[in-house]
Amino acid sequence: MNSKKTAYFLGIGGIGMSALARFYKKKGYEVYGYDRTATPLTLQLESEGMHIHYDEDVSAIPKNPDLVVFTPAIPKNNKEYRFFVDNNFELKKRAAVLGDLSKEYFTVAVAGTHGKTSISSMAAHLLKAAGKNITALIGGILKNYGSNFIISDTTDILVVEADEYDRSFLQLHPDISVISSMDADHLDIYGTKAELQKTFLEFAGKLSKNGTLIYHQGLDSLKNGAAKTVTYSAREKAACYAENIRIEKGCFVFDLVYNEQTIEAVRLAVPGLHYIENALAAAVIGFETGLSGAQIKAGLQSFEGVQHRFDYHIKTDDLVFIHDYAHHPGELSVTIEATKLLYPHRKITGVFQPHLYSRTQDFAQGFADALNQLDEIILLDIYPAREEPIPGVTSDIIFDKITNPHKKRMNKDVLLSYLSQHKPEVLLTLGAGDIGLMPKEIKKILIS
Repeated sequence: MNSKKTAYFLGIGGIGMSALARFYKKKGYEVYGYDRTATPLTLQLESEGMHIHYDEDVSAIPKNPDLVVFTPAIPKNNKEYRFFVDNNFELKKRAAVLGDLSKEYFTVAVAGTHGKTSISSMAAHLLKAAGKNITALIGGILKNYGSNFIISDTTDILVVEADEYDRSFLQLHPDISVISSMDADHLDIYGTKAELQKTFLEFAGKLSKNGTLIYHQGLDSLKNGAAKTVTYSAREKAACYAENIRIEKGCFVFDLVYNEQTIEAVRLAVPGLHYIENALAAAVIGFETGLSGAQIKAGLQSFEGVQHRFDYHIKTDDLVFIHDYAHHPGELSVTIEATKLLYPHRKITGVFQPHLYSRTQDFAQGFADALNQLDEIILLDIYPAREEPIPGVTSDIIFDKITNPHKKRMNKDVLLSYLSQHKPEVLLTLGAGDIGLMPKEIKKILIS
């Protein structure tokens, strides 16, 4: 028998779970896991030496694992989950494990209903590129590293996403916290926007005694209690802000102003005013951990982005195809805004796959308002993820509220044939469901 400690992950293929699995693998654990389907990510984990199976199979669980981690996405009737419960194993949510780690290390925790993956990714890259000893567990695949996980030989700074779903972020113990937004979301958990915002206030209160709270200008209810607060904005003056914003050769360029220091002509590979704001938040993290202005500019400019976040698949003079993970009305709006700023004279076709019945029900009007900005709208069926259907809730409740006459409803199979016959000028696919697995097929059709 292998004398190594063993860790078992129920739902190992999740973007957050897989980063944590990689952490324990690097720490010398033998890592096992279950997920219901094989994906490029789980296959990559297998190639890294992890043992993964795709059927609910109790016999595939190693004997007496030292650590068992599960994601809330695992249903309570899952056979393996029931095995652990019935045999009195200690099951830990991913959030609880992150909470334990945040007690061990100086921790930067990035929260917000939008932007947390991009900010934490940018911050992790800034710190790593500047030579800081970091470990980062990110909810997306960083293009610079081909991974959602960064680790140094030693860890002086831990960078994590602080997920508001299921109130998970309340288990963290940060030294630097970022809150990018507190828009209504996850109302299946919180019930009301007010309750969600109250929980963000609780998260802000989790800061260490001498911690720093960085938050988007306008979220003023957050400033009470933190030892130090820093605001940021790309749309108005704040403690850290952007000015002289322009587009040069297809890139957003801006001057970054902080503490009477100006970093001129920062050029981002990722486009949009929202990415400039994400860069400002990451820059403040950099300043707060001792980076120079030159290191921050170099790090921001060398950041290549995150897979599925404004991700170019085709970029030619005649055809542009971008995929984005946007799945909330606010995220749709800023992604469409960025696309229109980059391609003001091109017809923009957007394909949106709603994510979750509950989110569709809660934000149907917001989705319709955001999609109205497109020149052509294609609306797909809802991707249910962890949810059972809600009677009467389909994509039609969004479709019926869209006032733009250039709208179509179709399923994914029809989409491919439609795109082969009606090739767009600029195609934007949007959503957090399995539409994210389609870009390779779509690209093949568009360039054929």
